[in-house]
Amino acid sequence: MSDDILFDVVSRVATITLNRPKRRNAFTLAMIDSWADRLEECAARKDVHAVLVTGSGKAFCSGGDIDELMKQGQESGPQERKEELTNHVHRIPRLLDQIDKPIIAAINGAATGAGMDLALMCDLRYAGKSAKFAETYVKLALMPGAGGAHFLPRLVGRARALEMLWTGDFIDAAEAERIGLVNKTLPDDALMAHAHGIAERLADGPKQSIRAIKRAVRAGENCDISASLDISSSGYGILAMDADHFEAVDAFLEKRPPKFK
Repeated sequence: MSDDILFDVVSRVATITLNRPKRRNAFTLAMIDSWADRLEECAARKDVHAVLVTGSGKAFCSGGDIDELMKQGQESGPQERKEELTNHVHRIPRLLDQIDKPIIAAINGAATGAGMDLALMCDLRYAGKSAKFAETYVKLALMPGAGGAHFLPRLVGRARALEMLWTGDFIDAAEAERIGLVNKTLPDDALMAHAHGIAERLADGPKQSIRAIKRAVRAGENCDISASLDISSSGYGILAMDADHFEAVDAFLEKRPPKFK
């Protein structure tokens, strides 16, 4: 595993840390592949119930490494540049679309360009007070390549998304929280404890219920109300016969914390 990606599992929470602090965690293709490999591992491991993504140093992720992916890439053609995304960068959103475990971003500094896109595709986002966000593609005469044009309008609305995409201007963490881009802004020194605490709470919760909720929300974004209700009622029926549901009911009646299996 590349040193550019750090990975550990504690209390059923896997932490993926982007680790190129001197380059503001700008990613190379090899780093992206290592990141995707760790996500595949998280999906497969039974001892991982939630995933936390963060950056080392003073940035979350500044997007693709401009020297490797932009300057050197000028020697390639359009098809090769497309394949850089589809064969490498797009592994991340495709995997995150398949994983039904909670994925949480702890945004400890600047998230720009593809780095912002990769934060957007997580389920929950918590930001340190010093974090800032920008869709900087337009400043390089590009368009979003990692999913920003898909995810950003769904979070903040079409007009605000286009404003960010067209201007490339930064917003701070407080504004990101105000417009719904992040769930909560915290003091920098409290960020990781809060994000890890949320991850542990979800990891300790009723696993099948939490994953079914994520699948239902994701499906509901892409189908009509009748199909969404059918998916929800089917999942509800299965969960209602699960041991965790029985334990939750007993715990409620006995006025004690539940012990989920």
